Amino acid sequence: MAASSSSSSSVQKTFKYDVFLSFRGTDTRKSFIGHLYQALQDKGIYTYKDDERITKGKMISDNLLESIEDSRFYIVVFSKNYASSSWCLKELVKIMECHNTKKHIAYPVFLDVEPTEVRYQTGAVEEAFSKHVNKEAAGKWRKALKDAADLAGWELNNTADGSEASFIKKIIEDISLELYNINFSFDKNLVGIETRVNDIVSSLQIGIDDVRMIGIKGMGGAGKTTLARAVFDKISIQFEAKSFVENVREVTSTPSGLKSLQQQILSHVLNDKDMIISGVRDGKNIMKRRMSGRKVLIALDDVDDIEQLEALAGELEWFTPGSRIIVTTRDEQVLLSHGVTLIHGVSLLSNEEAVCLFSKYAFRREGPVPGYEELSIQVVRYASGLPLTIKVLGSQLFGKDKPEWEDVLQRLKTIPLSKTLEILKLSYTALECDHKEIFLDVACRLKGQQKDIVIRRLERCGYFAKIGLRVLQQKSLITIYSVWDDDEYVGMHDHIEEMAMNIVRGSHPDMPHKHSRLWKRDEIEHILANDLVRIKFISKLEKSKTYTNFMVTMLQGTEETRYIEFNGWNVRPDIIMNGIGKMKALRFFEVYIRYLDKFIDWHKIIDFKIYSFPDALRYLCFENYPFRCLPKTFQANNLVTLEMPRSNLILLWEEGEHKVRDKLRFLDLSWSKLRTLDLRVTPNIETLDLSGCNDLVDLPDGMWTLKHLKSLTLIRCQLLDKLPEDFCRSGCLEKLDFTFTNIKHLPDSICMLKHLKYLSLGACELLEKLPEDVGHLECLEYLSLSRTKIKHLPDSICMLKHLKYLSLAGCKFLKKLPEDVGHLECLEHLTLSRTKIKHLPDSICMLKYLKYLDLKNSLLEKLPEDLGRLECLKRLDMEGTSISHLPQSILLLKGLYITGPRGCLESVGFTSQIQTYKIYTYKTEDESYSITV
Repeated sequence: MAASSSSSSSVQKTFKYDVFLSFRGTDTRKSFIGHLYQALQDKGIYTYKDDERITKGKMISDNLLESIEDSRFYIVVFSKNYASSSWCLKELVKIMECHNTKKHIAYPVFLDVEPTEVRYQTGAVEEAFSKHVNKEAAGKWRKALKDAADLAGWELNNTADGSEASFIKKIIEDISLELYNINFSFDKNLVGIETRVNDIVSSLQIGIDDVRMIGIKGMGGAGKTTLARAVFDKISIQFEAKSFVENVREVTSTPSGLKSLQQQILSHVLNDKDMIISGVRDGKNIMKRRMSGRKVLIALDDVDDIEQLEALAGELEWFTPGSRIIVTTRDEQVLLSHGVTLIHGVSLLSNEEAVCLFSKYAFRREGPVPGYEELSIQVVRYASGLPLTIKVLGSQLFGKDKPEWEDVLQRLKTIPLSKTLEILKLSYTALECDHKEIFLDVACRLKGQQKDIVIRRLERCGYFAKIGLRVLQQKSLITIYSVWDDDEYVGMHDHIEEMAMNIVRGSHPDMPHKHSRLWKRDEIEHILANDLVRIKFISKLEKSKTYTNFMVTMLQGTEETRYIEFNGWNVRPDIIMNGIGKMKALRFFEVYIRYLDKFIDWHKIIDFKIYSFPDALRYLCFENYPFRCLPKTFQANNLVTLEMPRSNLILLWEEGEHKVRDKLRFLDLSWSKLRTLDLRVTPNIETLDLSGCNDLVDLPDGMWTLKHLKSLTLIRCQLLDKLPEDFCRSGCLEKLDFTFTNIKHLPDSICMLKHLKYLSLGACELLEKLPEDVGHLECLEYLSLSRTKIKHLPDSICMLKHLKYLSLAGCKFLKKLPEDVGHLECLEHLTLSRTKIKHLPDSICMLKYLKYLDLKNSLLEKLPEDLGRLECLKRLDMEGTSISHLPQSILLLKGLYITGPRGCLESVGFTSQIQTYKIYTYKTEDESYSITV
């Protein structure tokens, strides 16, 4: 394998000395120069001083010339008698020659003279230089003095009130920083580190005279420590004292661990190796009292508890202005709890960076060697940008041949990398018990789903999902991200998911029936086949008089299983019921049975009374449930969610069963054969869906008195033709969906629902008006009135400041909008298709967030001239209208997609951009036209 090489142009000149001191010895050698030289030596700055570095056997002039050329920096100390020495002036000429090559830098120090005196040879400098005025080199010396005086340097009279000690300290600080910046370089194996370091250094704003604490958070193995160390190394030279405290979490888990870390910081900052403290409280007091005297840089690595921060960096007042504290953690909440507001997330490596880093470890070069490119990409793809995994695998594969590489990659498909899992598992171990369960549920089934859906499903298992997801996000176990739309999704790094599944499988990776969660079809089939019992079932279809053979499998229960999700095809329900009855710990069960014979009455065929659901169940979803009620033996004491859509349920509990289920909060019996329902035994229901339950004899008892009800869905519920005047007893209602019902009238009391966000009355074809005070629904975001008989919108509707969606499609009796419709300041979607509206109020142009305006098949004849003010508008549909021209202002709306009559689109010069497409209706085929502005 070939090693990479650097071109000669990149080789920089090396110097024998860091600093060359030029001074007039009789003025300064035993005073200022002596102190300055000693300070440079103490700081480790290798310095040339003529009476210290002259080698025996050489002329002093030869030695000086070589030393000047071999020095990176020059400190020229101008004193009153400096210009009296021809030797000093010759030095200065050589120094300025070297300075002008750009490889060296000269700094003037004005000790007891002013810069102008040196620049123009006046005052004391003029007197000192007078002895040389007639010499041949005088002109050259004058120029050297002027050029040197023009350089940036240090002036004693303008620094630290003339204090020589402070003056020397300032010179040392500046020279040290210059040397550090020149000599500093990142480890060649740290790919992509420089940009990340610079981002954090920029946030630290080291030049500002305050105390600043910054956090670096990220998942295990993401490179937090590496990044913090690189930042620390880059900026530490600018501080009077420093301390990098590693493995805070690990050390503090041992006896006296926190106290030992306090001692470490104090000994580093105070330069006292014998520092002893009696306890953590004593350590806090000492740090508070003694840390305030020096500008310090402290890094606390891998913090996982607020107590650690309180003991090691308790308050900003402990530190001198200019101090900086860097904290790395996996848990963002630790930082927030301590008041840290500057928090940087560690970004994982890009594909290009990952390939480069992997190649450095696997091939000892910048990129893969020929023939290993595809294998390298496979490794990088597995690592998913995680530096730890990349480095471990790179080191393991170094020197291996292709068959060995292929073997390692094949092994990783079933056996995760143990070192990565050990690091990642630390974050899981630190979770509370309920957060562990949420984490495993997300990893095994909910990853990649919309955040709202994940929250809903977790809440329906009885978890506090919102705070649970926030904790997981803060601990870098999940991510919340958005895609092209505005919806948020729950993500998880592949290795964290792998770690979670490894926890679920535990010490029985090949025994699915001992896993706490079952989500993979092959594992569920393994459970189903475990008894090796296959039942041949012959189903006689009553109508077709034909026979169908299909195989079903015994579902063997296990006391280990807590989560199972299953899609079944032609599976006998008694087999399922028999199996899950043995799963005593089961808390989540979701099953969908497809293609069951609709004509079989399983309640008669099967002895239903011998079956039950486990009482541990919190979430039970059984679509197409074939029985008429729930088993009497099912106590449902822990049930939070019950979803039985499209079921054969006639009643929920067997007749005479009146036990209160006060934990049940979510109930979905939509499209079932339900005849009666008593909600008085489920007083804490929050979400109720009875859509399509048209076998109900009457609306459920207690439905209008549910005090905790937030969502009520009664789509196509034909029984609903009116609402009781006092139905709004639940002050919690957020969603009402009465689509396709026979409701004729809304009581005025509906306007008291202060939390209502969603109201759908679409296709309520008997509804003729809204309450006049509908504008009091101050939280309303969604309102559908499509296909109603509404003739008039109350003026108060314009008071709905949070309304985002308004549909009036198919309101054939509606002729106008309120004049103040523009006051709906959050409106994004407005549908007016198939209405009799001929005129749009000018105020509609005030809807600055409107994205979609649907005017299809309305009687509209013109658009407002100021339509171009709708700066967010992305789609305008005008098909089937009488609009003959577009306002000129519409040209301001870049990216707007418009559909409408061809002549209308041509009215503003869009002829060449118009696209034609077909519209097919039941009887006709029409052409429509569109353009994008």
